Amino acid sequence: MALDTAERRGLSLAPANTRPVAVAGWAGILGPVLFSVVFLAQDAVRPGGYDPVTEPVSALAAGPTWWLHQLNFVAFGVLTLVFAVGLHVGVRRTRLGWLGPALLFVSGIGLLLGAAFPLAEDASGATYDPGGHFVAGMLFFPTSAVALVALSHRLRSDPRWRSLATYTLAAGAVALAGGVTMVAFVVPDEAPLHAWAGLAQRVLILAVLFPCRVALGARLLREGSTSEQPPHSSI
Repeated sequence: MALDTAERRGLSLAPANTRPVAVAGWAGILGPVLFSVVFLAQDAVRPGGYDPVTEPVSALAAGPTWWLHQLNFVAFGVLTLVFAVGLHVGVRRTRLGWLGPALLFVSGIGLLLGAAFPLAEDASGATYDPGGHFVAGMLFFPTSAVALVALSHRLRSDPRWRSLATYTLAAGAVALAGGVTMVAFVVPDEAPLHAWAGLAQRVLILAVLFPCRVALGARLLREGSTSEQPPHSSI
């Protein structure tokens, strides 16, 4: 009876946990962790006048290890796509619950476009966008933030995920506010905090976006590694 009620109200239960869901959980964990380790290592060893406090992460594409940075973007993008599909499969479905995973999927496409349209370096050593990278960034950062906000509502409907709903909502809201702040006060060349653009971006992804993705990936891994069926909804 509870299940019939849930279906009439536009809710459906996630299918039984399977190994592919666990694989998607690993993708959610490894994506941000691997990306962070690689770009931080590049930050540490890149020669010349490169300054991670000023330069965005994407500026590493204009350095001597550009190929590693491009591979890093591609790997993170593919893992994000897998993770987004896994979340859609592994969390109880609601009427508009597809929106969060769909936006997360779009953020993965943004990473792949970031690899396809990298930043370049001019004769003076300054990085610039030859075309396309700004679009890639707009596909990644806003959708990553809004995806968490949207996903939090779906998590709240599933008892297995409810404990992460508030954290996911908070992380998405902070990331969204941080993104707006960066656009207004950090990213433009004439912005008052432009000299701190690289640091601001790194704080946003390392302290807000990535920890939440890892937490969601860890929960997805746990749920995909058990044979228990998700509980029925009485809503």
